[in-house]
Amino acid sequence: MENSVDFERLLEEKIEKTEACINKYLPREEGPAKKLAQAMGYAMQAGGKRLRPLILGESYALFGGRGRIAEPFMAALEMIHTHSLIHDDLPALDNDDQRRGRKATHVVFGEAMGILSGDALLNYAYEVALHSFDLAEGSGEVSRVVLSLQILAAKTGLYGMLGGQSVDVDCAGRAADKEMLEEIYLKKTAALLEAAFMIGAVLAGATAAQIQGMEQAGRKFGLAFQIQDDILDVTGSEEELGKPLHSDEKNGKTTYVTIYGIEEAKTQAEKLSREAVELLEGMGQGDGFLPQLVIWLLTRKK
Repeated sequence: MENSVDFERLLEEKIEKTEACINKYLPREEGPAKKLAQAMGYAMQAGGKRLRPLILGESYALFGGRGRIAEPFMAALEMIHTHSLIHDDLPALDNDDQRRGRKATHVVFGEAMGILSGDALLNYAYEVALHSFDLAEGSGEVSRVVLSLQILAAKTGLYGMLGGQSVDVDCAGRAADKEMLEEIYLKKTAALLEAAFMIGAVLAGATAAQIQGMEQAGRKFGLAFQIQDDILDVTGSEEELGKPLHSDEKNGKTTYVTIYGIEEAKTQAEKLSREAVELLEGMGQGDGFLPQLVIWLLTRKK
């Protein structure tokens, strides 16, 4: 990995560009539904790593993508992720009143508007993703957009993120075994990250084998990322995380830490991250930023 200072400076530049891309597609805060748009904007502009759109953009670059066709999908992916955070914080789910160091959306705008703003972001994400058709040049790129939409829908819905969220809720208050916990993590967290790795590759014209490899890398990274989240929920600081600590314990959730302990959880996260990096490096393209990002995220504190 290159000098950490240089890497973090480059990462900051890339996050700023990603942020500008997202802001370009935010809804206008006007008209009869102005308050709903404000709630959506409040949640979207709360900061964060912008990890999923950043990965999508870097995956696109990894396979030689140079145009703007990935930008609507980058914004859409962050909207879907933010929708999940809004709903996670609701009293019926995790009942958290803080997100990214400030009041959660439902605390500021009320529970009803919190529910509606999450719903609206999920739907608006697909409206935004459809703008990629406007940027497509030729039937080849149109076909790539169609496949990307199919991936986005599959990784988000019943058999992806939302399905995983439902199993997580269903298991709250009772112990989940190792197999069930991995199923939750694969769907609730890893699925959307798989989409980021895959869609960037698809839009850049990667082969079917390369897209499958990116899905595997996303799966391993997604599991490692969630395990690291479990560790931080126990060992991190509330100031750094921007949300209450021990949220999993409060909600009676089984995690990698409760099953394996902190040291084994760390070992698992390192192993999965290393495997993800090997898959990415095996692609043999790009500037190496994406593998470095995977390594850097393993040591994150928020």
